[in-house]
Amino acid sequence: MERIGDTLNRVVKAPAFAERYEEMRQEIMKNTGVQNFLTEHSSEINGEIVERSLGKLYEYSTASHKCDKCTNQSDCINLLKGFEPNLIIINGLIDVEYKKCPNKLMAEEQRDISRMVESMHMQKDVMEAQLQNIDMFFDDTRVEAVRAAKDFLNVYDATGELPERGLYIYGPFGIGKSFILGALANELAQRRVRTVAIYVPEFLRDMKQSIQDQTLNEKIDFVKRAQVLMLDDFGAETMSAWTRDEVLGTVLQYRMAEKLPTFFTSNLSYSELEHHLTYSQRGEKESVKAARLMERIRTVSTPIKLMGKNRRDK
Repeated sequence: MERIGDTLNRVVKAPAFAERYEEMRQEIMKNTGVQNFLTEHSSEINGEIVERSLGKLYEYSTASHKCDKCTNQSDCINLLKGFEPNLIIINGLIDVEYKKCPNKLMAEEQRDISRMVESMHMQKDVMEAQLQNIDMFFDDTRVEAVRAAKDFLNVYDATGELPERGLYIYGPFGIGKSFILGALANELAQRRVRTVAIYVPEFLRDMKQSIQDQTLNEKIDFVKRAQVLMLDDFGAETMSAWTRDEVLGTVLQYRMAEKLPTFFTSNLSYSELEHHLTYSQRGEKESVKAARLMERIRTVSTPIKLMGKNRRDK
């Protein structure tokens, strides 16, 4: 039986193998990245080193660089998905080291951005909204609302500081109030500003249940300290005196004192909302407490009326 060493020598010396090896070598040496590396390190590299490192040069030359052979991270052709090889010299030989490719960096960037928006009970399509997708020809008031949102962003871009007041966007059902908030939240996320967006009716029901599992204070603290807070569908349900005064009152008092911007959407104007807040679930009239909460809302927001046709009607 032929020894394995003899077999390998015979195969390597075979004309067909030698021809294929030389073709592969020439292809590797034609690679622009390989040529640039050899030129830059010409004082450290000789022919023997190149021959001994041909496997690493092949690994480099057949890989995707700057994602030129891949459309996204999932179809990456490289040995390590999401990483591309760079040529280096280690212990007198050419080797490769891997770094994150553009697609992986982009995916991580998008993941980090998405983490800048925390939502509680908000609809998925609202939280995926983009300002550039808002139909500006739908109604003149929409232009005013979007301009106010962009003005908020412009102040932050120019100063690096968030304006103290958010917006109170109010108007009929289904005209895109929540969509504008979601789009603004995503713009802020691009700027690494953390936003908490809350659908208020569900949030208040959640607060009542939180008393039993002893997470009430933790949740209130999380909401009131948000860099930017968005309260969607404010005033949509009859509030108890407790949710009005101890939950919303506590959150808004803190944000007013700390000058943290708060955004609202509501079907009610300021005056309509104050009337709504005046009466508790039990029918008790508490004008002073309602006025106190409205003072906080007026301090942290600027009213913008949005009109138009209900887009939910088809």
